Amino acid sequence: MVVALASAAASAEVVVVVSAKSGVASLTSDQVSQIFLAKSVAFPNGDTATAVDQSDGAARAEFYSRVTGKDPSQLKAYWSQLIFTGKAKPPKAVADSAEVKKQVAGSPNAIGYINKSAVDASVKVVLTP
Repeated sequence: MVVALASAAASAEVVVVVSAKSGVASLTSDQVSQIFLAKSVAFPNGDTATAVDQSDGAARAEFYSRVTGKDPSQLKAYWSQLIFTGKAKPPKAVADSAEVKKQVAGSPNAIGYINKSAVDASVKVVLTP
């Protein structure tokens, strides 16, 4: 029971962010999924969207599970197929929430996911999955 509560608390900590300079105010899980799975290259307002992913880890697994419904093995298979057929490349992956925040804060077209505790004035939350 304690593990379940700890897991639920940890999972609530991942949020989707864009630069504080971005014109995007909020997004749905489906819109974020489309961007991170390379099915869309733009935000709903028409601005180009550049996804910034995290390397393998708990935050990445939680984000993809909640937003796309894919576990790590399904995600790997998804990207393997797209890469093999030349249809798309996965988002650039960086080490952790701090690096995602740095990348996103520096570009009004970037979107990423970070631990809620890492949110500051340089980014704005557009989705809490």
